[in-house]
Formats: sequence, C-alpha cells, structure tokens
Amino acid sequence: MELDVAIVGGGPSGLVAGYYLAKAGKRVALFERKLSIGGGLWGGGMMFNAIVVQEAGKHLLDEFGLEGKEYASGYYVLDAVDVTTTLIHKAVRAGLQIFNLIAMEDVVIKHERVAGLVINWSAVDTLKWHVDPITLHARYVIDGTGHPANVTEVLVRKMGVRLNTSTGGIVGEKSMEAGQGELQTVANTREVYPGLYVSGMAANAVYGGYRMGPVFGGMLLSGQKAAQEILARL
Repeated sequence: MELDVAIVGGGPSGLVAGYYLAKAGKRVALFERKLSIGGGLWGGGMMFNAIVVQEAGKHLLDEFGLEGKEYASGYYVLDAVDVTTTLIHKAVRAGLQIFNLIAMEDVVIKHERVAGLVINWSAVDTLKWHVDPITLHARYVIDGTGHPANVTEVLVRKMGVRLNTSTGGIVGEKSMEAGQGELQTVANTREVYPGLYVSGMAANAVYGGYRMGPVFGGMLLSGQKAAQEILARL
C-alpha cells in the first residue's frame, strides 16, 4: 500500500523498469489488468513468435541473458516467448511484485502531484459493478499501458491537465515509421506531470510519436530510462 514506484502495465517497458527499480532495492509493484503479463511481446509479428531488437538495445539482451540471432547487421531476432518469460522471471527474482487482474481506475492526487493509484479487480471494472476500489500511495507512477496511455488519459480527462503538446492533451500515435518510432519511444519517455512518467508506447501516444512493429529495442530502453530517472530522484 506504500510504494516507491507503482507501475501500470505489464509490457516490456514496465517489466524492464520494474527490474531495475527492484534491483536497486526500491519498493516497487506492477499492476496488470490482464491475466497474462508481457503485453504485446507474446504475439511477435502477426503471431509469428519472433521479435527484433536493434543494436542499441543489445546491452539489455546481455543484461537479461538473452541471445538473439543476427539477421542483418545490427538487428537481432529472438524468440518472443523466450524474451517474455525471461523478462518476467528476471524482474520477479529481482524483487518486483506483480499483481495481475488489477485495473487502474484513477490516480491519487496530493498537492498537485500524482501520489498513487486507485485500483480494483479487472473483472469488477469489466462488469461495471459498483464495488468501491482501494487506494495505494506511491512516490512515482509509471504509465506503461501501451497505446491507450490509460493513466495519462485519466489525468487529462478528470483533472483537466494540459500537457506540453500541441493539443494540450494526448496527441495520439502517428502511423508506422519504425525507425523514427524506436528513437521517439526513448525520447518521449519522461515525467509528463509531477509524479507521473510515461514509458513504451504510452510515451509515443502521449507525444505523437510514430508507430512501430515487432521491434522492441526502444521499449526495453524506454523502461531502463524511466527507471534511471526515477532512481536519480529517489
């Protein structure tokens, strides 16, 4: 109920962020609304169980003990199931506490700062039952919910927060441009509001970055960047 960091979304950026935060000894938990953890990693490209990681993310593959086959210069192909299960295993063993089947309903605000989460069982949220949630406090929250950017969307919709974007709110991701999208995923990983960071595809959705395909180096690097910046502040 009292955390250093609460992560929403169990995709690659959330898992990597959780790994580094837990490894540093911080009290961190990850909340995923689905039964499975891993986000879009499982599906590879169009359900072919293969993903690509570019050279920039190679050091993260080494960190997690993952070996890829170099398909072309600077591009490594890996088994999607192997990558997903390894990230989960390493993060949990580092000390990350994962809660699946949990939905984020709202954020906690204190002194104009995101200070925690309002959570409920995802089944309750799906069925729209009138069951009161519970709250938890966190010094920082990471929105790793992918394309919908659920945490940031709640903040914009309910608190009227204007982000530093052309629209004032969430821009939404652009169409496919994998090369630029990979770079933007990392560049857009930042604190969007006091106490709230965005990572992975949520970062590109918030700031209007390009979409990528089954290329995951940017996702891994995004999680590492979010963790490093939060650790520097903690």
